Amino acid sequence: MKKVACLVVVLLMLTGTSALAAEVVTVRIGYVDLVKALNESESGKKAKTDLEFLIKTKQTTIDEKGKAIEKTKADLEKQSSVLSPDARKAKEEEMERLLRDYQRLVADSQNEVKKKEGEITGDILKDLRAIVQKIGEEEGYTLILESAEGQILYAKKEADLTEIVLKKYNESKAKSKK
Repeated sequence: MKKVACLVVVLLMLTGTSALAAEVVTVRIGYVDLVKALNESESGKKAKTDLEFLIKTKQTTIDEKGKAIEKTKADLEKQSSVLSPDARKAKEEEMERLLRDYQRLVADSQNEVKKKEGEITGDILKDLRAIVQKIGEEEGYTLILESAEGQILYAKKEADLTEIVLKKYNESKAKSKK
């Protein structure tokens, strides 16, 4: 009886392993550095240039407003001894108003730049993710990870799909321009 039980256990183990062996799936994993792809793509470079121009334009306006405030402050300090209390109070109120306008201008400019950056990079990242999805489906990847700083501790260089994604993205944008 013991021999029959051992034989049954061995047969079950053999059939169990063969059933498991039939289900072995090849796993293909890759990763993409989307930040690198964003920064090195033609659209990303153009977006960066556009944002830098917008920032310089905003900074020029902010600097002009700042100089006007400094001039008003200097005038107030020079004239404070000869101004009547009412005139001094009016100048101080004007100075406060200019400072509030300046702070509002700075905040609005920062918000506008952030919004513009979000719009531009959001569109590019959306397109890059679509290309990653397509590569994953066409080339039989089980999993494609995003290589964010410090998240992938080790991976073979062959698993890096960033250059492929970047090349396909630039090609797709070149075709759409024609």
